[in-house]
This record gives sequence, C-alpha cells and structure tokens, in this order.
Amino acid sequence: MSESQSEQVLRVDAYPTHEVGGYRVRAGKPFPFGANVVPGGVSFSVFSDQATSMTLVIYKRGEPEPMAELQFPEEFRTGSVFAMTVFGLDHENIEYGYRADGPYDPVTGHRFDARQVLSDPYARLIAGRDVWGVEPDRSRGYQYRSRVCLQDFDWGDDTPLGIPAEDLVVYETHVRGFTRHPSSGVTAPGTFAGLREKIPYLKELGVNCIELLPVFEFDESDNPRSNPETGEKLFDYWGYNTISFFAPKAGYAATGRYGMQGDEFRTLIKDLHAAGIEVILDVVFNHTAEGNEQGPTISFKGLDNATYYMLTPEGYYFNFSGTGNTVNCNHPVVRNYVLDCLRHWVADYHIDGFRFDLAAILGRALDGTPLPNPPLLELLAFDPVLRHTKLIAEAWDAGGLYEVGNFPAYGRWAEWNGKYRDTVRSFLKGDPGVTGELATRIAGSPDLYSSRGTSASVNFLTAHDGFTLADLVSYNDKHNEANGEGNNDGGNDNASWNCGAEGPTDDPEVSALRLRQMKNALAILFTSQGIPMLLAGDEVARTQQGNNNTYCQDNELSWFDWDQVDDNAELLRFTREMIEFRKHHRELRSTAHPTGQVRENGLPDISWHGERAWQPDWSAESRLLAVARCGAGDDDVVYVAMNSHWESHDLELPALPGGRSWHLFADTGAEAPYDIRTPGTEQELDNAGKYLIGPRSVVILVGRTNDPEML
Repeated sequence: MSESQSEQVLRVDAYPTHEVGGYRVRAGKPFPFGANVVPGGVSFSVFSDQATSMTLVIYKRGEPEPMAELQFPEEFRTGSVFAMTVFGLDHENIEYGYRADGPYDPVTGHRFDARQVLSDPYARLIAGRDVWGVEPDRSRGYQYRSRVCLQDFDWGDDTPLGIPAEDLVVYETHVRGFTRHPSSGVTAPGTFAGLREKIPYLKELGVNCIELLPVFEFDESDNPRSNPETGEKLFDYWGYNTISFFAPKAGYAATGRYGMQGDEFRTLIKDLHAAGIEVILDVVFNHTAEGNEQGPTISFKGLDNATYYMLTPEGYYFNFSGTGNTVNCNHPVVRNYVLDCLRHWVADYHIDGFRFDLAAILGRALDGTPLPNPPLLELLAFDPVLRHTKLIAEAWDAGGLYEVGNFPAYGRWAEWNGKYRDTVRSFLKGDPGVTGELATRIAGSPDLYSSRGTSASVNFLTAHDGFTLADLVSYNDKHNEANGEGNNDGGNDNASWNCGAEGPTDDPEVSALRLRQMKNALAILFTSQGIPMLLAGDEVARTQQGNNNTYCQDNELSWFDWDQVDDNAELLRFTREMIEFRKHHRELRSTAHPTGQVRENGLPDISWHGERAWQPDWSAESRLLAVARCGAGDDDVVYVAMNSHWESHDLELPALPGGRSWHLFADTGAEAPYDIRTPGTEQELDNAGKYLIGPRSVVILVGRTNDPEML
C-alpha cells in the first residue's frame, strides 16, 4: 500500500456521502456528543429517544436568522442518537441549535415543538449572554446559542495539586461578587480575570482551595422582580438556574464578547494551581432553568422531556428542588450525562472537585423515592477520571430529604455538615444544652462519620445561603425586603444573635462584643476536626445588612467591599493567624476521630475539661467547654477553651508531661494585638496552672517545650 493510499484509508471519514440543504455531509459518530471538529468539518451528535426527526439549525455568528437548516437523514440515526458531520463550516464563526420534532403530549411526558430552536446539552460554549447585565433582545427566537469550542489551551506543566482533604482550607466565593465592587482595583471587575488579580490576597490569607458559586452558563436577566423600594431590576445573581452544563458563563469573562470565556477561566485555574490553590465548583444537577409547566423551553424539555425530568403520572414536574422541576438524575441516560459533564470539567478545565447543590436529590429514584444504592452517586465515586477529585454533597433537598451523616458515600463523598453549623451557632449565642453536642461536632462528628473519618465533614458556620458572619452577630431576624418577596424568602431559623442591638450601632460595647463573637466563631472553626470552609468576606466582617438570601442582589449587598480589608484589619489578621495555626498543628487535621487513646507522652489524643481540669461540665446549663488534643509523636498539645457564658471563669489547666509548659496563642477577650500571636511565637504563661477566661471568649494554648532543639 502506498503512502497516499494509507492516508486515504486513515481519513476515510473526511469524505461526504450526502448533500443536505446544499451542504456536504455524512453520518457522524454518535460519540462523543456535542459538536466536535473533525477533519474537514464538524460532527454534531445529539440524543433524543422519542423524537421523530431532528434538524440541525446553523447561524452565522450573531445573526438572527439561520443560514441553514439541515434535517438529519434517517440513516444518520443510531439508536436514539442523531449524528451528522457537516463539511466546509467555518466553525469559529457559527452558532447552532436543534429542532426536534415528535409528540406533544404532556400527560405522557412529551413536549416536542419543532418551532423551537434548542440549545445543545453538550455545547462547550454558549452565546447570547456574553456581557453581564446587558438586557437581551427577547424578540429573537433563539436566546442561548450553542457554539463550537476548540481545545487548544496550553496548560504547560499544570497538574492536579492533590491536596489531602484534611489539609484543605476552603474559601467559598462568587466570581463576580469578589471583584465587582469599585474598591477592588482590578482591571476587569467581576470576571475570571479580575479574580485572577486577587490570587495574592488569597495566598496571603492562607486558603488553599476556593469553592466557586455556579459558573455554568445561566441567565442573570431571568429574574422578573424589582426592588420594591428603589425600582431597580433584580438579577439571578447566584446563578443556580443552569442554562448549559458544559459551558462557562460568558458574562463572567472580560473576553466573553469574543467567545474566549473558556480560555480566560482556564488561565485563572492554571494560575490558582501555580499559587497552590485548588478549585472546586458548586454544581447544580438537581434542577435546570426550564422550570415547571410554565417555564421556558431551552434544551431538555424540547429534546426529551420524559427522560431528563422526574414527572408525576399526570405529566407534571416533581419539585424536590423548590424551583419548579427536578432532574431525573438516576435515569441511565441522565446519569451518563452528569458523568460526561464532570469529566469534561476535570479533563478540559483541570477542576479539582465539586460541591453538589441539594445533592440528596441525586439519590432519588425516577419516582422520587430515596434509593438505598443510588447508581449515580456510585458511578461518580468510582469513575476513573474523577477518581481523585473532591466530591462534596449538600446532603439535603427542598423535598425534605435530609441525609447529613447518612449520604451514600462509597468512601468518597464528603458533606456540608449542617449539624456542625447549627450546633456551633447555638453555642456561640449561649443557648443551654449544647455543650455535649459541641464536643461531638468539633471532634469531627464521629456520630455521623464514624466509618468515613473526619474529612467527611465540611465544617462551616456561614455560606452564600444565609447570614454572613458579621450579620450572624448583628441581626436576630432576616431583613430581605430588598428582594421584593415581602421578607418571606430566606431561612427563618438562623440561630443568630445581634449582641444587643439590631443592625448597625454606635454602641462601642455592642461593637466590641460582635467583633469578639466573630473571633470566637473563627477560633472554633479552625480548631475543629474536619475541613473548614470560610465564606468570602467573613475575614473582614462583610455585611449584607441582614439579608440572608441575596440570590438576586447584584450590588453592594453581595459584593466584597475591599475597603474593609483596611477597615477591619484586626479581624483579617486574626483569621490569617488562625489559618496558619491550623497548618502548624497536625492534630487538628487528623483524619481519624479521636478515641481517648493515651499517647507516648502520657496524654490522650483528646481530653475534655471544664473549670477544673479533667472535669468537663456536661449539664444543660453549662456554657464552658475546653478540649486538649495531643497528636502522635512529637506533636504539641493544643488546648482550646470555649466560653459562651456572659461571665468569666477561672480555668484550671491540665498538667503537661515531658517538660512542656502552656503558651498563649489566642485569647479573644484580649485587646489587639494581644488577641492572637503568630504561630511559633506564643508567649509562655506566667501561671502555668491557671487561666482566667473572659465572658464570651475563646482561649487557645499550646503545650510545648521551650527547648529550642525540640521546637
């Protein structure tokens, strides 16, 4: 065989076999789904089980009317997959979609409408919302346009960081909100590029993982409400109504108008990795932006409604998400779709992990009943591409399924620990009857994760959904009036306490108490076993003015105000030192739950104390608890006393073996700069056996030797 003959054999699929609508085409390959550049053309592949015909609709980029509509020849259908290669396309300057024809019979679940042009579920890029906040032309029939994406990004030597889960310090933030404030000082506020400019801040803070609120394409303009007081338009700011699961949000990119959002996001990830920071995405597979029966048809509804959504016997949408519809995640086709999506983000974007919104839904059967062995969760746990990515579940849903501690983990899944949040908040308030459960939570919640280890617990006190830390200590009640829902939205059970005044105050005593309460919260969070998660801005007392549901507030209620970095430098310093302290002490990051086992130095790995050493008070009225942790080998001893009582208490400190003595690292009751030290510079106590802990304070001591050879 000659060289030219060999080349012809290898490229046999480069030759058209048919002509449709004036375009040369041939049968495409069913896999991979989506639009993929192949020799001489683009292969389009889309699934629909019940469609009777499928048409590819092609536009010149930005043009309102199609340049071509190519119906798939019947012989181009393999099973339920329509696949066609179209030759001669300028793939960088086209947009495309599909028209799917079939039965319209909602009772049986079918909602085909060939008049609609549908987005490709596998589209790697979406056009139509390229610049954040620009009001779209709603007269256009096809709003969310699929685009072809090249995969030519140069990753250099970027590889997964593989930070052990127990060593993570997670920082939850919003791409736009992190730098949109005028004080951010970045060149492209509110974008991936803007966030990239803040990497030095993240590194100096000490976090090694950022968890980004949804970055999949969504439509920020789909919120019909306005602020009842100002009349200003409200947005879908958080982005939990996904339009396209494979495409990064163009409006988050300074280069989105040029279709470069993918590379801009990849550049951010690459530089975060270079700084030692992993990236976790908050992903939303429980519902889509298509809503219920009254919602728009964007993609799934028109392609194969009965496959992609959970439907009642009457053809209505189950609503376990609280947003109108529920994705049919355990249908074999849909779970493969979810898997393909996550593989795409790991392989093409080097994402390090995922946090799954309302993940309890992923364990429901086709009719909504919880499954004992959910195939999707098992599939994700054992997939070879995802094998070393972090998987974190929000282990509840809006249908009442609460799986915290009981989420099907397969040895892989971690969970947002809602019980940790609730318990620590209640203790900080000074509620009675909490001390016993507090001990369980700060020890890594062994009652919930006995077989999974401490890193199954993602400990957090605040998140995007709820009060910020500053508001947690400034408001008894939510103040969501600006959302235009009569203050009926958002959670009512916040376990918050305003410290004596609701909202802003000039009372110096109230202000001082609030600051101390924030330090108390941070001190407990970063000395607890489990993975700590910090909400962006909590380190500088970011406020949302009492709004605990800013999903629609694209303004200063939600944005990170960078002036607070200087204004609240004391709290920022405290946070940095607490994060650094955690890194210095392996016993705080132990993957095993403590058992009370006595170490080589004669101290148990964990011991509990009250006003008297070795005598914790577990009574209902107790508001004081101290814990001492002792690691294996030469680890220091860390003693943390937590007092939520409004009175001071004299602490008797446990005696230390091996020439160790107690050194003071932090006392939230002390004035700055004596509230906290830099790890390694702790001051030895004058009175080794006693310490007076102030009202509503946390004290952290280190038991170590002064022998420099052993430091």
